[in-house]
Amino acid sequence: MPETMLAAIFSAPGELTLKEVPVPTIKKADEVLLKVEAASICGTDLHILHVPPGHPGTIGAILGHEYVGEVLAVGDEVKGIAPGDRVVVDPNVTCGNCRYCKMGQPNMCENMTTLGIFIDGGFAEYNVAPARALHKISKKIPPEIAVFAEPLSCVVNATQKIALHPGETVVVLGAGPIGLYFTMLLKAAGAGKIIVSEVSDFRKQYALTCGATRVVDPAREDLVAVVMDETGIGADVVVDAVGCLFKDTLNLARRGGRILLFGQNQNARAEIVQNTITRYELTVMGSFIAKYTFPATIKILESGILPLDKLITHRLSLQEIEKGFAAMRKGEAIEVVITP
Repeated sequence: MPETMLAAIFSAPGELTLKEVPVPTIKKADEVLLKVEAASICGTDLHILHVPPGHPGTIGAILGHEYVGEVLAVGDEVKGIAPGDRVVVDPNVTCGNCRYCKMGQPNMCENMTTLGIFIDGGFAEYNVAPARALHKISKKIPPEIAVFAEPLSCVVNATQKIALHPGETVVVLGAGPIGLYFTMLLKAAGAGKIIVSEVSDFRKQYALTCGATRVVDPAREDLVAVVMDETGIGADVVVDAVGCLFKDTLNLARRGGRILLFGQNQNARAEIVQNTITRYELTVMGSFIAKYTFPATIKILESGILPLDKLITHRLSLQEIEKGFAAMRKGEAIEVVITP
């Protein structure tokens, strides 16, 4: 085992620095030492490095909250995980004791911290994580696919709320990685039509690859008119994967339809007519991160039912990580996989 490793550190507002740091060691009986096999860049990482930041993060922390690794060593109290296992990481570490954890809502934990955002994460050669954050996954799954467990588990949590019926029509607003996950999952769940709204020509093609039956550029076409033409009454389900399109969803859902708000933008403000929700009996749901959905997500990954490999636009070494961030900032990437 080397004494130092390369890591990508949130070093100052807007700055990500590659530097050699000491290899972490197990200090608590419930901890596990991992050799990071792959990590991926999330939009949240971009928000953290924005000036001013669009998401909080701890300066000095190693970023990277989407990662998969091989277990090298375990603490004395760890059970069910052994050296040699491959594991995916649920980076949101909850306390288990607050009011929300005890209500069965750990994603609302009052004392939550996050690996790769507030404490050291996966943009490094090695990482130490609590055993309760780890889930075993088959070694038959390539690390560059297993790495999608974290974002996919969040979307699985959301799709469980939607409770899609086969044949229903869905509108997905936004074809970034999250919008594409929704497109794939809802197609696999039996959606009859999936209409994706996206302004980027680059992302439009990926939406079609992921199962969209029609892709609409709302800057060039009347999205409401297209949805009415396709459905006659409006969509059964509308998903805002962007985080600032609540007002638009109200015009796209049919009477009695469901609206799922997933994307996050703390600065977004929408002026809506509340009576629209009341009069047309719309169901509006929010969904935040994962909630007991890692096991279901691992089954999806191990089944191979989703063509996730088609989303990978960049495969880079840790030394090349800034190339990945630059591509994402320019809108020239979907999924960037980093191999430490």
